[in-house]
Amino acid sequence: MDIIFGLHAIIEAIEAGKTIDKLLLKKDLSGELARTLINLAKEREITVQRVPVEKLNRLTRKNHQGAVAMLAAITYYKVEQVLPAAFDEGMNPFFVVLDGVTDVRNFGAIARTCDCAGVTAVVIPEKGSVSVNGDAIKTSAGALNYVPVCRERSLKDAITYLRESGCRIIGTSDKNSVNYTQEDYTGPVVLVLGSEGKGISREVMKMCDALVAIPEFGNINSLNVSVAGGIMMYEVVRQRLADGQEATQ
Repeated sequence: MDIIFGLHAIIEAIEAGKTIDKLLLKKDLSGELARTLINLAKEREITVQRVPVEKLNRLTRKNHQGAVAMLAAITYYKVEQVLPAAFDEGMNPFFVVLDGVTDVRNFGAIARTCDCAGVTAVVIPEKGSVSVNGDAIKTSAGALNYVPVCRERSLKDAITYLRESGCRIIGTSDKNSVNYTQEDYTGPVVLVLGSEGKGISREVMKMCDALVAIPEFGNINSLNVSVAGGIMMYEVVRQRLADGQEATQ
């Protein structure tokens, strides 16, 4: 991942419109210029992390002045940008929300399937989630250059916006007895996929209009999240084609 270091250089990059993945600041960094940078990061909704100076030194041996910005490999969007545009273009919205997915290879594989299945956008939270970096783009076979990624400060607010805009929120859970094929995906829909370890968070699960499960008959009873996502996405595709829709977009 490309980086920018130094207080002045980072401030100039942000003001020039560079997309910053996250900003790393030395734990005890202070001063007027540092406050200016922090305020600017808050204004632009850039994730700020306080880290030991040793971490910054590992990223660059040059004079970083206690600040290193990691440039995003893509441009992030907000659901408030993507959803209205989809409706304006006559699309049937189809979003995939990733709640707690941190493995970059799983993320890349999911994004690759999203592109093939005509997903409108992928939604991830700012914290506790994978970021789009070079490895993710490579694993996605370049799909992340085409599928919009919405990175949201509050996943709850993003889901609320999608639901209030007419999308049905469908969560995946192996603790639910409803077969995934029994749900209707022909209208505007949001699929929520959780992490392999914890699944969908309790807060997000409460926001789902329905919870569905993929049948499992083996000994492991734990599908890889990218595989589960692929199965779910192509059920959406199958139903929409059967409904006479030419494509999901």
